[in-house]
Amino acid sequence: MDPTIPVDAIRALARLSRGLERSLDGLSLAQYRVLARVASGDERAARIADRLALGKPAISATVESLRQRGLLRRAGVDDDRRATALRLTEEGAAVLVAAERAMADWLGAIAARTPDPAGTIATLAALEAALEEHRDERAATARVTR
Repeated sequence: MDPTIPVDAIRALARLSRGLERSLDGLSLAQYRVLARVASGDERAARIADRLALGKPAISATVESLRQRGLLRRAGVDDDRRATALRLTEEGAAVLVAAERAMADWLGAIAARTPDPAGTIATLAALEAALEEHRDERAATARVTR
């Protein structure tokens, strides 16, 4: 363990994750993450699984649960008859907006209790870019070692 990272920071992130999930109404954090990736333009389950570092069985189960709830639909891919693309339904888009609003409200209330609320939020937002960079580096390393 990196001695410069206080265990309190790790525990805070774990609690933040749980708090965000609790702020969602009837949606798990995994389901939210899939809806968000589809809304961001990822349309194939395999790509979403890769981007979210989830196994294909887990992503398949999550996609199916969202499809059954009417939040996602499968569509054909023009250039590949075997592939299917995932699309948000109108209800799925509305659920995503409501989920993000609820999580933002909850996170804002927590950040307001820190010495620098705006800085806290900016740091959390910067973590997204860092996570993507880290994922890309690991994927590149994995390709080289194969």
